Amino acid sequence: MTFSRKLMLSAAVAAIFGATMAAGGVAQADEVASFKTKQAGDFLIRGRVLGVVPDEDITSNTLPGSGDVDSDVIPELDFSYFVTDNIAFELIAGTSKHDVSWNTGSADVDLGSVRLLPPTLTAQYHFMPDQRFSPYVGAGINYTFFYDAKRGDSQSISYDDGFGYAFQAGFDYAISGPWSLNVDVKKIFLNTDVTTNVGGTTYKADADLDPWLFGVGVGYRF
Repeated sequence: MTFSRKLMLSAAVAAIFGATMAAGGVAQADEVASFKTKQAGDFLIRGRVLGVVPDEDITSNTLPGSGDVDSDVIPELDFSYFVTDNIAFELIAGTSKHDVSWNTGSADVDLGSVRLLPPTLTAQYHFMPDQRFSPYVGAGINYTFFYDAKRGDSQSISYDDGFGYAFQAGFDYAISGPWSLNVDVKKIFLNTDVTTNVGGTTYKADADLDPWLFGVGVGYRF
């Protein structure tokens, strides 16, 4: 993991930890503003700032060394529907861009960049839906589209789309009425096969990207 990625990961963890502590502290204060409890039939729309931090393992049987994918910070929207007071389904939508390189052990080869569109559907269980502070956990599936691939120093490069699965944990903290603060962490297990041509030779690599998604944002329920 590069220094810049470690810095981003540390900053994301610190931001989420700080938000959690702040919400916990406020939860101990006197209730001032009324808030809308989570209920069956609710729709919830959230806007988040999301840190996408790949935890990659990219190797090839034909090319020495390993691949590296950098991190990104993006806006994200998600939509949830509450089937019961405790159970909801969430769909997230966002796209990220990542620079790709290959370290042969003696040199770094620029493999350009690629954009990912990973719509992810999770089923969630919300604890304490009638409380201001309401944590949740979830699990689900995703399908990732790879597009707008730039070849860098290679002659060509392509990525296979595919299914993955996801786990998440987070909390909503009711601010006032239908508005809430949200902090969310997801782990997406995502694999793709990469095909590239470097110097006239075609190489294939198996890429486990497995990104962490660290999100902070606001939600509105209706």
